[in-house]
This record gives sequence, structure tokens and C-alpha cells, in this order.
Amino acid sequence: MSGQSLDQMKAATRAGKALLRRAAVRALLALRALWYLVRAPLGFALQVIAALVLLFEEWGWRPLVDALAYLSRFRIFARIERFIAGLPPYGALAALAVPTSVLFPLKLLAVYLVAQGQVIAAGLLFVGAKIASTALIARIFLLTRPALMQIGWFAAIYNLVMPWKEALFETIRASWAWRYGRMVKNRVRLELKQAWLRLRPQLDRWASRARLAIRRVFGRA
Repeated sequence: MSGQSLDQMKAATRAGKALLRRAAVRALLALRALWYLVRAPLGFALQVIAALVLLFEEWGWRPLVDALAYLSRFRIFARIERFIAGLPPYGALAALAVPTSVLFPLKLLAVYLVAQGQVIAAGLLFVGAKIASTALIARIFLLTRPALMQIGWFAAIYNLVMPWKEALFETIRASWAWRYGRMVKNRVRLELKQAWLRLRPQLDRWASRARLAIRRVFGRA
């Protein structure tokens, strides 16, 4: 191969590399411009989603967990909770999987309903099963946390995730989406309270009539 051909190949290689560099620079500039365009709406969407998650925890998860805790006043539920709380570390870890496995047939039923064209019923069933399983997992976790923290790798993950979660939630609480959600929440709570105050006298009258009717029926019997 002649020296002229080698020079031509080298020149072509340099030209190709220069072309690739220019293409890479243009691609990076285009990605940067796209990021500046989508950063604001993407951040807005993420704030809304995060605020909804936090609202669900306060409005959905915690009340459900509190409701499950109320069941412990009954003897049978108290015995079950004492049994769960007394499980060894890996038994406690296995107990966390029980709600998902127990409610899994309901999720299969939701899939069947979708196949039958009953999309709304399937969606409600799936969401209900998901919420119930989440609440049960949360309650079981509260009962078994001392045992779970005896597992080294579990404790390490927990101690790593929880501070990050709390820092994230503090950021969310400082966002406008969260403040607006809290405003809506307080407004809804006020409206429900006022509606209950308006409805309560009528409910009391109905209850009084029902008690009177029951007394008459049993009095005649």
C-alpha cells in the first residue's frame, strides 16, 4: 500500500472522528435543551404524584392500620396479634408475605373480570385488595418490627431507607402540591363535618323510631 493511500485513510479516519464528535456534541446539546423543556412539567408531575402518595399514607394507610389496631380489642384478634408478635425473626419475615398470598386470588378474580369485560368491577376489586394487603402488611410490620430488626441485612436496609424516606417526605411537605392537597383535605374534612352535623338529628330520629318499633314488636310478642 502506497504512502498516499495511507495518508488518505488517516485523513478519512480523522474526518470520521471529527464528524462523530460533532454529532455527539449536537446530541448532548439537543438532550440538554429537551431537559430544560421537560424539567418543569416533569418536576410538577413528580410533585403531584409524591403528594398523592403522602396523602394516601395519611388518609388511607394510617386510618386502615388504626382500624386494624382497633380489632385487637376483640379476644380472637388479640390472640392472633400476640402470636404474630412472638414469631422469631425469619418467621416474622415470612408473616409479611401472608397478606399478599391470601389476597392473591382476589387479584386473579380481578383479571378474570377484566376478561369478562367488567373493567370497573375489576378495578375496584384490585384496588380494594391492594389497599387491604398494604394495610395488613403495615400492621404486621408494626407487630414484628422488633424481631425483624434482629436480622442484620433487614436492619441495614431499614436504617438506610427510612432516613431517605423522611427527607423525601419533608421535601414533599414543603412543595406547593402538598400544601394545596392539605388545603383540599381540610376543606373536605370541614364539609364532611358540617354534613354530619346536619344529618345527625335526622339519624337520631330514625334511630329513635327504630327502637320504638322494635319495642312495640317485642312487646306484642
